[in-house]
Amino acid sequence: MFEKILAGVALALCVVLLVRLMVGVRRRLQFDFALQRLWLAVRRGGLSAWRWPSARRAARDAIERAKAGEWEGNVYRPKSFRRPRKPH
Repeated sequence: MFEKILAGVALALCVVLLVRLMVGVRRRLQFDFALQRLWLAVRRGGLSAWRWPSARRAARDAIERAKAGEWEGNVYRPKSFRRPRKPH
């Protein structure tokens, strides 16, 4: 079963490449650009799926740090700001 699927994919790829060779230069450039955009979209989707858990964890950690500090309205003031300033 797997061999038949792989053979079908290889046949489809060969037909697409043959058609690409038969069309003119302008259509070939358009086709290449469309394939490049498709590849970049698939790659971007794969990378975002791969990195999603770590990004979610980083966001959760940032939210937890923000909850731990003191908020005055919409201003966050860490405890380190309470120390007296050093004279210069």
